[in-house]
Amino acid sequence: MAFITDPIADMLTRIRNATIRKHKNVSFQHSKTKVKILEIIQKAGYIKDFQVEGDLKKNITVELKYKGNLSSISGLKRISKPSLRVYTSASKIPFVQSGFGIAILSTSKGLLTDSQARKENVGGEIIAYIW
Repeated sequence: MAFITDPIADMLTRIRNATIRKHKNVSFQHSKTKVKILEIIQKAGYIKDFQVEGDLKKNITVELKYKGNLSSISGLKRISKPSLRVYTSASKIPFVQSGFGIAILSTSKGLLTDSQARKENVGGEIIAYIW
């Protein structure tokens, strides 16, 4: 197994590739951060469900959501990377696809969507855009 430098980018890439190939499920290694990101994505309505499987070596299986033949996820983009961190203040949180997508931010109050961060008036590291 190869060493993954950016596990969040790997997760987003696996989801993106699975939606392009019209797969129903996609699996990857477990982490608490990935679970929090998936909870946000699920609450926003981009995926159906996800399960954490296994005892010692946990995996996450995500059930993707489709509307007819089209995926609910049009695009995923990793913004802040290990090599280049991207931070924003509360007043400069970007709107994704003119408000039709979500930005996931890592703030002092945990992982939040862009709209939640605006309500809480906190900035932070922009993890990803999903539309």
